[in-house]
Amino acid sequence: MKLNYPVKSVFSACIMYATIGIGFISEVQAQTAKVITVKTDQSIAKVQPNMWGVFFEDINFGADGGIYAELIKNRSFEFAKPLMGWSIQRKRPQEGEILVVNRKEVNTANPRYLQVKKQTDDFELINEGFKGIGVKKGLRYDFSVMFRQAKPGVKLVLLLKDANNKVIGQGSLTPDQTGNDWKKQSASFTATETDPKAKFSILFQGNGNIDLDMISLFPGDTWKNRPQGLRADMVQLLADMKPGFIRFPGGCIVEGTDLANRYQWKKTIGPIENRQLIMNRWNTEFAHRPAPDYYQSFGLGFFEYFQLAEDIGSDALPILNCGMACQFNSAEVASLDELDPYVQDALDLIEFANGDVNTKWGKMRADLGHPKPFNLKMMGVGNENWGPQYLERVAIFTKAIKAKYPDFKLINSSGTDPEGDRFNLLNNTLRSNNADFIDEHYYRPADWFLKNAGRYDNYPRNGSKVFVGEYAVHASGNITGSNKNNWQSALASASLMTGLERNADVVQMASYAPLFAHIDAWQWAPDMIWVDNLKSYGTPDYYVQKLFSTNKGTDVVAITLGDKNITGQDGLYASAVTDQGKKELIIKIANNSDQAQNIDLDLEGKLKLKSKATNEEIASSNLNQLNSFDNPEAVSPQKHNINLKGKKLNIALKPYSFNVIKIPFNQ
Repeated sequence: MKLNYPVKSVFSACIMYATIGIGFISEVQAQTAKVITVKTDQSIAKVQPNMWGVFFEDINFGADGGIYAELIKNRSFEFAKPLMGWSIQRKRPQEGEILVVNRKEVNTANPRYLQVKKQTDDFELINEGFKGIGVKKGLRYDFSVMFRQAKPGVKLVLLLKDANNKVIGQGSLTPDQTGNDWKKQSASFTATETDPKAKFSILFQGNGNIDLDMISLFPGDTWKNRPQGLRADMVQLLADMKPGFIRFPGGCIVEGTDLANRYQWKKTIGPIENRQLIMNRWNTEFAHRPAPDYYQSFGLGFFEYFQLAEDIGSDALPILNCGMACQFNSAEVASLDELDPYVQDALDLIEFANGDVNTKWGKMRADLGHPKPFNLKMMGVGNENWGPQYLERVAIFTKAIKAKYPDFKLINSSGTDPEGDRFNLLNNTLRSNNADFIDEHYYRPADWFLKNAGRYDNYPRNGSKVFVGEYAVHASGNITGSNKNNWQSALASASLMTGLERNADVVQMASYAPLFAHIDAWQWAPDMIWVDNLKSYGTPDYYVQKLFSTNKGTDVVAITLGDKNITGQDGLYASAVTDQGKKELIIKIANNSDQAQNIDLDLEGKLKLKSKATNEEIASSNLNQLNSFDNPEAVSPQKHNINLKGKKLNIALKPYSFNVIKIPFNQ
């Protein structure tokens, strides 16, 4: 705000701003208040405990280089270019001193290793990490390597270096065994400086012959301090949301560019050295941001996904390939008479998650350290697949799974768009087949979200339920990267979400997508949470999602303006729930107009409302406002106390604001 007259003192400035504030309040109060009615004690729908969830896909370096805390890129030399991510520094190169050896017939899952025959000068093997290596001063770093040595004598000096080659962390490891068998050995050391773009090197000293594989470095502060685990800051942001479910391992990576490149869950469990790396299907998908170094190590595999969901109190929601590759790429399909292995993978996954320890896959889960079942309740069959070929395949999956697990819930695809011929064919056919859930996806402009807040008001109340499995407001094409996650997008999402909540008997689950993006390595935007090598922050979309997820309630109650659902009248969108456990009435109101709005809430019903309430408000007059690493909470909830007068509550909604009003009650 620019002042057009001089301010002579701090006191006079305070008086002036106070006057401005009083003027704003008086102006709002002078408006004719809109009367919004809430029928507080009449439940019109139940809210599912897992309604608001999160969608994880390994896109934007979300897993390797992201939530999976491994710091070494191409640790087992399995990229298409075996030394991608690595460089060798030495004074006098010796031919044959370092070789990448392929033992494909011996180990098809992890065929390559590094053979070192050191006889002369010391040299370094340097790894660049994922757009650098994030190093924190005072933190322990855990190194490990698989090795075998026929001729001992080589010492490994472990070095973290900054951009100027200054050593900012150092340890050492002397392999202590000889022979033809592979062994694993570890060493730890502490960093002396912080650097988001460090590099790691192994200095080879002495003389001898040694083979190396699975060269690994992890920070010592992983989630729950699990060895070779997840980035704690990223998991904490998820845990704080209290999501009802985690959908994994994605979207399109489930399908793959072709069937050979599809996600196969059985190859992602067990010892990490036996998990077969593949190219990430987002490797070259986007011509404007190619990522030739984007692969899936599967250090974050299905067991870890289940474990993560359990850690943060969420249901697991795996999505499996249905025998169809991405239809935007190869559109390859498995013939119907060769679909059995795909169906068996689905049946085996249920047994892996829920089976008794005496079953084959239940025993596998127990052997991995989790004898207790994960209590898997649902899975998706295919992702964004469409057409009659999808309907044929999902029918085969459904018949087989329901025959063995009749109460297990299956999520079916409605394709890539929320309208059109593809959508209509799938939606109508799946409903006639009594599908448990139909997965709707929409990436659309803000205006589409605002116009569709009443989308589900006239959907059938019985039969198939809706899972809004992927959605996000997409700003205009001239906005790129993290700038897409502005306040306008989040506010439009909040407005639509009031329509999802109002129709909780139809829309029983929903998840924003995608979840994570690395600021230096993204392919797709917007995304809910942005990270670099050391830090992470939630976007305005994150805080909107969090407010819904942590205030989901148990029962939908009617909230109306002029006896109509509030779906855009004067820019207002609203929903209301009660939480019978917490004893709270929760009202959510979005104001999409550039004007403050004076609201009288008429709270009808027998609930004995308390006089003290709160409003968690997100507001910004700048629709392009962003959060950032430097200002991570620029757009975030601010909590205010408010007072009721009997069954009435007057509230002034700020322009461009989203408000979550919580009123405690006695039954």
